Amino acid sequence: MTDFSKGAAHIYGAMVPIAEAKISILDWGFLHSDATYDVVHVWQGSYFRLDDHLDRFFNGMERLHMSIAYTREEVAAILSDCVKATGLSEAYVEMITTRGQPTPGSRDPRTCTNQFFAFAIPFVWIKEPQAGLNLVVSHRQRIAAESVDPMVKNYHWLDLVMGQYDAYERGGETAALVNAQGNITEGPGFNIFAIKDAVITTPASGVLAGITRKTAIELATEFGYTVVEGDLSPADARSADELFATSTAGGIMPITTIDAQVVGSGAIGPITQKLQTAYWARHDNPVYSSAIDY
Repeated sequence: MTDFSKGAAHIYGAMVPIAEAKISILDWGFLHSDATYDVVHVWQGSYFRLDDHLDRFFNGMERLHMSIAYTREEVAAILSDCVKATGLSEAYVEMITTRGQPTPGSRDPRTCTNQFFAFAIPFVWIKEPQAGLNLVVSHRQRIAAESVDPMVKNYHWLDLVMGQYDAYERGGETAALVNAQGNITEGPGFNIFAIKDAVITTPASGVLAGITRKTAIELATEFGYTVVEGDLSPADARSADELFATSTAGGIMPITTIDAQVVGSGAIGPITQKLQTAYWARHDNPVYSSAIDY
């Protein structure tokens, strides 16, 4: 019997163990980072906000002039097949479309046959819910939205990776990058929020509009907090009462150190805790969750 316990992948129409999941070295997704993707998590046997992730995935393909042979419903079924093959009740599930390969001798992307891939692996945490992130604000600029649209999830991560190395060199764990004006944008795989005097601010531009970010804004608004989508300077972040990051890989996570300065008490703050608790509770709401039929 095939062992899918470490993960399962849909590759060129076949289901294979994650260790056997391979794509062509000639695929422009590999050669040019010419791809879009999305990640949804499964928690206690149910997807969280799968429709939102599918909306973003299909919108990204449209904006990149890509198309695949599968409908939205068929993609959802393939994702579920990957999860069911693993038997995982908590999983990290990714869907990917690459440009594929052009006809031999051509450099015209219109001649490429776009390729769809998917996989499910055990749930991936950026950080455990109560553990605080040690963040460093890198001076490295995030790729400008005028160059690569951050609203389309992509693999243009070299700026983010180099930002991480900046953080490591300064004793940090992960990094936030800035824009041309020096304001904070986002980190590798997460959005950032600052809380000052119960007002919650998150960068408005040059960032991916994360699904967990969206959930955090909805929850904060429901609780009656003022949420500002605008500029967030490093100085304002360092002087915040609380900081937190949002990601599919971890939910709402406290940032307890920034640029070697302790944030608040050095532990998860009360508003962050309130939002975090509500975030995980929302996973039980059938409006946002959809069970997998194992």
